[in-house]
Amino acid sequence: MAQSSESATSADFVRPHLKNLAAYTPIEPFEVLSAKLGRAPEDIIKLDANENPYGPPPEVLAALASMAYPHIYPDPENRQLRARLAEEAGVPVQNLLVGCGADELIDLLMRCTLEPGDIILDCPPTFGMYRFDAQVNNAEVVDVPRNDDFSIDVDSLIAAAAEHKPKIIFLTSPNNPSGNMLSTSDLERVLAIPGPLVCLDEAYIEFSAEASKAPWVAERENLVILRTFSKRAGLAGMRVGWGVFPSGLIEYMWRAKQPYNVSVASEVAAVAALSNPTYLQEVRDKLIAEREVMFAMLQSISYLSPYPSEANFILCKVEGRDAGLLKEELSQRGIMVRFYSKPARLAGCIRISVGKPEDTQAIKGVLESLQ
Repeated sequence: MAQSSESATSADFVRPHLKNLAAYTPIEPFEVLSAKLGRAPEDIIKLDANENPYGPPPEVLAALASMAYPHIYPDPENRQLRARLAEEAGVPVQNLLVGCGADELIDLLMRCTLEPGDIILDCPPTFGMYRFDAQVNNAEVVDVPRNDDFSIDVDSLIAAAAEHKPKIIFLTSPNNPSGNMLSTSDLERVLAIPGPLVCLDEAYIEFSAEASKAPWVAERENLVILRTFSKRAGLAGMRVGWGVFPSGLIEYMWRAKQPYNVSVASEVAAVAALSNPTYLQEVRDKLIAEREVMFAMLQSISYLSPYPSEANFILCKVEGRDAGLLKEELSQRGIMVRFYSKPARLAGCIRISVGKPEDTQAIKGVLESLQ
């Protein structure tokens, strides 16, 4: 029933399903951390958001400084970037879509496929945006928890799909925050489930020993692959993600997406980053090598149990002490890590992004001093 203008409030216009939506909790930027900790940004070691500490190739800053047309709307089809991605990824350009971060593509995929009340299957603990965006889009989330080793429980996924008839199954490889890979055999079993679309998020694939499954999309109408420039290319602040979508779906994604969703600066930066594959490979190799150094160091800390990782971060179980207090102790020393109090599978864990060698040494000194 419509309310009179005297009694109505602006909140009355909000869609009912959003009124109980919990806001997504983002990581605080350098400026906020600097003010909160009373430290200059350069004195903060930021290992809480899986950002690339080396930043983008030098060509990126040069390209941004000489950007010719910031006053003109960007190419709505991102033709130059998509052409470069098609060449690098070995997929047809017509199957590629670029977004303002992979987060935008997750939301766009849901807006194009989910009716209110439709179901997605989620495999926690995993990236929280699948659940968040499903709730924004008035969909239902059915959890299929991972096994003790963080592998997906394929038998339970098959059973849940038969019972709930989901529209989409979301998978992540390497998984965030556990860092483990999805095996090819498990992916093939999930793809064989009749009915749902399978969205495989490969945000961290460059840090693993396995190749992307992007070329699989050409042969599978039920597979979507998501990728990002945030991790490998050091462009988290520019917000550039991309996806490989089957032909029957991408036509409608194009219709529904915002026309100028990727800025001129973001596309210029991404194209410039791809122009220096040697730098990207060298940074990747440095981070993988430092991941192994950091893993060995974390194993030597009596109260930490690190999990093996194929991403640019390591999840650790904190034993015999309060993980939240440990996180606060590190932050007071200018070292930021991610702390988990929920879900239950992650309670008492911290996640540490791989940084430069000097970052590893800094956190090692603090952790050892607390033994």
